[in-house]
Amino acid sequence: MVDLLEKVKSYEDTYNRLVEKLSGPDVANDPEKIKDYGRKISELEEIVIYSKKYRQLLASADEIREMLKNEKDDEMKQFLADELSKSREEIEKTEKKLKLFLTPKDPNDAKNVIIEIRAGAGGDEAALFAEVLYRMYTRYAESKKWHHDVLSSSPLGIGGFKEIIFEVSGKSVYSDMKYESGVHRVQRVPVTESSGRIHTSTVTVAVLPEAEDVEVKIEQKDLKIDVFRSSGPGGQSVNTTDSAVRLTHLPTGIVISCQDEKSQLQNKEKAMRILRAKLLEEQEQKQLDEQVKNRRLQIGTGDRSERIRTYNYPQGRVTDHRINLTLYKLEDILEGNITELIESLRIADEEKKLEKLNI
Repeated sequence: MVDLLEKVKSYEDTYNRLVEKLSGPDVANDPEKIKDYGRKISELEEIVIYSKKYRQLLASADEIREMLKNEKDDEMKQFLADELSKSREEIEKTEKKLKLFLTPKDPNDAKNVIIEIRAGAGGDEAALFAEVLYRMYTRYAESKKWHHDVLSSSPLGIGGFKEIIFEVSGKSVYSDMKYESGVHRVQRVPVTESSGRIHTSTVTVAVLPEAEDVEVKIEQKDLKIDVFRSSGPGGQSVNTTDSAVRLTHLPTGIVISCQDEKSQLQNKEKAMRILRAKLLEEQEQKQLDEQVKNRRLQIGTGDRSERIRTYNYPQGRVTDHRINLTLYKLEDILEGNITELIESLRIADEEKKLEKLNI
């Protein structure tokens, strides 16, 4: 407990210093410093509020213990014992919150994301389910007041997508969506199945934090750019102009094609956004591979090859295999109501981080 308060005190001291500097004459005429200090103060504000609450709760619990020690009346003793029990519960909750502030933060949590959904095993069924997942995520994004924009897609004539890549932007998108990376398995009877046999198909989801230019430098000499005519559904000009763009990043061999927009410039810009995100992911993956022990302790950014969830239509259930959670709310979840899943994963992730924190 003392150790926790000592660790928290350094955050409080930093917060107080920044508040003092912000009100000083040196900062008053410097918009950049005002912005920088304001951001840092905002980041520390919550931990300062909780540390103050924690100290007050500890002091209050000490007072109740002292009163209980000297109390003779049985009814009053029972009342004080109940109050002490409530106080302990509140202390535990606040202590957990403070410890979470001290765990390492994911630097990508505040970022927008680029989501890739790819049909895996199961042919047409997998492509059709890829479309179901795309709809689920966009519905969830709309409920959070996030914006989504398709960057690239490969639709099939029967419906569904061989692949769809889209961007989701808004407040702290990655902190929620990072839990969706991995293999999603669907079990259902296809429309074309006359015998009523259940088929199992898979869809791969990759959630990439969007990369800024400063994070990933792409040299022009490392790019091969090809333009070609778009194919598939679209406007009249889709098949008559060289608007589609294929980017090949020579050092890594990563290839990105975009053809959804009528303008070559727009397709190139979208392809560059996807490429930056992929290069950032590759960069971070190397760092993760060097910290295998830490990686095992995280639920967060799941491996693409890891089977994370099963959607079983006949039983109306969804099972998340990482935390052994089963919900009989398939229809509701596929309508974009995935908050319960995400919050359960977040809590499990926090528990693992707290285990590692030696306080």
